[in-house]
Amino acid sequence: MSDDWLTDDPFADPDDPAAREREQRRLEREEKRRQREEKDRQRAEQREEKDRQRAAKQAAKEKQAAKEREAAPPPPAPASPPPPAAKNEPPSEEVPVQKPAPLPPPPPPKEETPPPPAEEPPLPLRTPEQEFWDEDPEPELGPDPEPAAAPAATAYHDEGDPTMAGAARNGRRVGGDDGGSRRSGPLGAIARHPFRVFGVLVVLFLLWSLNQLFQPFHGEGSGEVAVAIPKGAGVGEIGDLLSDRGVIDDSTLFQIRVRLAGEASSLYSGRFTLAHNMSYGAAIDALSTPPVKRTLSVTIPEGYTRSQAAQLVEEDGIPGSYTKATIKSKYLNPAQYGAKGAKDLEGFLFPDTFELKPNAPVADLVQLQLQDFQRRIEGVDMKYAKSKNLSVYDVLIIASMVEREAGVTSQYEDVASVIYNRLHEGMPLGIDATIRFATGNYTDPLTESELAIDSPYNSRTNVGLPPGPIDSPGLKAIEAAAHPAKSDYLFYVTTPGACGKLTFAETEAEFEAAVNKYNSAREAAGGNSPDTCGEEEG
Repeated sequence: MSDDWLTDDPFADPDDPAAREREQRRLEREEKRRQREEKDRQRAEQREEKDRQRAAKQAAKEKQAAKEREAAPPPPAPASPPPPAAKNEPPSEEVPVQKPAPLPPPPPPKEETPPPPAEEPPLPLRTPEQEFWDEDPEPELGPDPEPAAAPAATAYHDEGDPTMAGAARNGRRVGGDDGGSRRSGPLGAIARHPFRVFGVLVVLFLLWSLNQLFQPFHGEGSGEVAVAIPKGAGVGEIGDLLSDRGVIDDSTLFQIRVRLAGEASSLYSGRFTLAHNMSYGAAIDALSTPPVKRTLSVTIPEGYTRSQAAQLVEEDGIPGSYTKATIKSKYLNPAQYGAKGAKDLEGFLFPDTFELKPNAPVADLVQLQLQDFQRRIEGVDMKYAKSKNLSVYDVLIIASMVEREAGVTSQYEDVASVIYNRLHEGMPLGIDATIRFATGNYTDPLTESELAIDSPYNSRTNVGLPPGPIDSPGLKAIEAAAHPAKSDYLFYVTTPGACGKLTFAETEAEFEAAVNKYNSAREAAGGNSPDTCGEEEG
């Protein structure tokens, strides 16, 4: 671009050599431009003069041709044929007919000179910037070449229009300048090949769509984003959630990609750790894998008391006091199950494995236990127990003793039948598990003083059921307590070396024999309980 586009710069230094040099160049270019304009003007005047002379010659030729056509004589009329000779007339002598003199041939038609081609418009004036970059010397002005001689006959073209013939010779279209009606550049290419351009655009759009959909150059994302997918959420809801959290770019494309991959029913719910700006494929792969459960698993065994469960909960690191949380709860009213005088929730804390959120308080565990009990107890048939005037709470008390006394689940109903029979006979139950509950001794042999403890839970000295459950029984023990076996058993004792199995007796003599056998095995074991399995002893 020219560096003298500003003239009369008030801040220019007139003594600057560079400024004087630019001014000199500008003056030289203006002088060349004036000379070029003068040459163009002279050339235009010469063309106009030649055109006037050519038009005058053409008019003179046409006028001379018209005079010659007017001076030529008209052609003679054709001679009529002689009449036919009459019949039976003698032939007459043939009279020679003088032929007229031949007419001179008409002069050949004058050749019509085609009109001169349309004058090309003068070149547009050049800008100073163009002059700066294009300073080639103009060619010297010389005489215009004479026009070529006209052809012998008028050349017709384009449906007989001689004007079109001239236009074809000059390589121009009639009614406009060269290229006026035929566009050039990008717009001309589009006008000449619209379908080809449309096809290219379609291909480009498909390539762009495939790139946006499959994202071949997209990474796995960056950072971490915690996302919780609701249970039962559809593909659209999941896509909107991921898009709002910045995990993916577009929800609609994510939904299309999921359906194309056939993974619409394979996306899991739960908590996921994803990344920002993930590709659709990476997000689908992450959601198609089951989430890692970041929960705390707590197992309360069957037959555990509140104090035993409290120690276990503390070891698992659950914050809070399990003992205080199990005194009462808004999630369960013991009176609804016949426990009007219950001092705590012993027996209602259903034993099972529970999943807690990290740092969940102990009250959440108690809530899950009580809700689990309410759900399980509804499926237990209490008709037989009610026929014996026993409430649900009474069944829980019996089940808690069965859970402690029976060594194997197959003997739950037999142990329950012993309790039912003793209650029917008005006999003390004589179950040492109740004394262990009262004393808190669950490991060492019971002493004489412990066996004689003054407690309502001493089933050796008291008749009937203890005041409440002595542990949290499982479902099988509850069902056995609600439906005991039909038997006449009143006694049972541990069978030596039988893996915790019991020996049942209907009479006291049978019971004494079983006790003697047990004591002999105990003495042989050095005073230890002989209730281990025979396979382990061997």
